[in-house]
Amino acid sequence: MGIDYKEELEGAAKTMILVHEPDTLIKLIVRTIVQKVGIRHAGILLHQKDKDTYILTVSRGTAGLKIPAGFARMDADNPLIRFFRENENKKLADDDVIVYEEARKLLSKNIPQEKIALLKGALRQMEIFETVACIPSYFRNDLLGIMLLGEKKNGKKFAREELNFFVALTSDVAMAIRNAQLFRELEMELDKKERLFIHTTVALTAAIDAKDHYTHGHTARVTDLSLQIARRLSQKDKKDFDEKFLEHLHIASLLHDIGKIGIPESILNKEGPLTDEEKKKMHEHPIVGSVILQPIKELEAAILGVKYHHEKYDGSGYPEGLRGDQIPLIASIISVADTFDAMTTDRPYRKGLSKDEAIAEVKQVSGKQFDRKIADTLIELYQEGKI
Repeated sequence: MGIDYKEELEGAAKTMILVHEPDTLIKLIVRTIVQKVGIRHAGILLHQKDKDTYILTVSRGTAGLKIPAGFARMDADNPLIRFFRENENKKLADDDVIVYEEARKLLSKNIPQEKIALLKGALRQMEIFETVACIPSYFRNDLLGIMLLGEKKNGKKFAREELNFFVALTSDVAMAIRNAQLFRELEMELDKKERLFIHTTVALTAAIDAKDHYTHGHTARVTDLSLQIARRLSQKDKKDFDEKFLEHLHIASLLHDIGKIGIPESILNKEGPLTDEEKKKMHEHPIVGSVILQPIKELEAAILGVKYHHEKYDGSGYPEGLRGDQIPLIASIISVADTFDAMTTDRPYRKGLSKDEAIAEVKQVSGKQFDRKIADTLIELYQEGKI
């Protein structure tokens, strides 16, 4: 039974979406090719941007035939690299692929001498590595890598369908590798510049406050109150409130309303109660916020606070109607702080409550809208004059 290449491509594409580690991704792709197509050995030369060189990053296949990973290193002036960088593959054969036997036939054609010299050099490289086909991987016009394929175990030539599969796969791989590299670069930047990241986050929240004219300073107050509640709770139960939790809470409370960037200002700044349709639009901001932040791996815990800070303990909140302990702790804390600040802030269509009135309201809905232990902590802080 033959291989369903369309199905294989779809499966590979799904895997690529999930894998954000370039080395892991390349290993999966090469292993798939060797196993599915029955190739004696295969590898991928991957571009190292800092040194402008190509290194055999991954190699798979029969022992004794495969080229050891890291063994092959080709600089930008290597004829095989130049052949693909200068797009001679498309100029000479109108194809992405170099198949050794077919490429040798081009030597007898009427082509310029310098191109013959370059093609001979590229073919010599293929001979050295016992490669019968090479497929380049481009991102835009940049050569990210080259897939090196040994001969098939059954000795047959590659069919056009197989070569088309490799070309489509390397095109997807190029995009996935670039995305994976960007993710890794972002992670490194976050590690190096955590302080800058926090400052940038603060600047972003200022932009949110500027868009929503009537909640100026709201984000800063919610962040301060959320951290006060968490620190008080940590005195009773350190297990759930370590420094990492406080760091995530800090970021989540700063960004809890980031989704308002996607809400029209006509709704945010409306001088009067919202219509049902406007409320529906406003209720989308936690989801919009979580989608904006989703690509940043380090914010996984903080995103829970952004996405679920409008859930209610009795299940009547949004966006998912979570109830009780289904609501992440980080979101439950922000919910109490956010609601308290909203109640005590003036709006064009109503005057804010006094703190006494707001606390009375919190007591009224404790155990319904709010997690009781968090509501009690807010009340405790208020009674001590801390807020």
